[in-house]
Amino acid sequence: MTEEIKAPVPPFTAETAAQKVRMAEDAWNSRDPDRVALVYTEDTLWRNRAEFPQGREQVRQFLQRKWAKELDYRLIKELWAFTDNRIAVRFAYEWHDGYGQWFRSYGNENWEFNRQGFMQRRFASINDLPIRQEQRLFHWPLGRRPDDHAGLSDLGL
Repeated sequence: MTEEIKAPVPPFTAETAAQKVRMAEDAWNSRDPDRVALVYTEDTLWRNRAEFPQGREQVRQFLQRKWAKELDYRLIKELWAFTDNRIAVRFAYEWHDGYGQWFRSYGNENWEFNRQGFMQRRFASINDLPIRQEQRLFHWPLGRRPDDHAGLSDLGL
């Protein structure tokens, strides 16, 4: 039986780390918990705010709850640093709650990958800033951020 691979795999280069970050951004912008959960190992360990999902199924359930609450979610990720099998990312995303209040959530993530390229550990620290609708910066149609849309540094975030 062939072992499943999720390319690119460690050890990362600047190019492959940036590719991995964009792939993660694209997946999360799909807002599809089933699709997103498949990039994590079966026994993945997370810290996301005050939640600690363990395993792919708990991650999938976490993501279902997240996107049921965080409406019209749009995310930008940016590579911060990388080593052999680890990547550090900063990100921002915009969303609104069921009452129409918009937020920009800022955060940092630390990722660790197994040799097949699946994420085995994810640690996220996130802050939510209430914003007015006219302060929004992420206006592309729901889904993948267009290649010509400004990134975090270009937006001054």
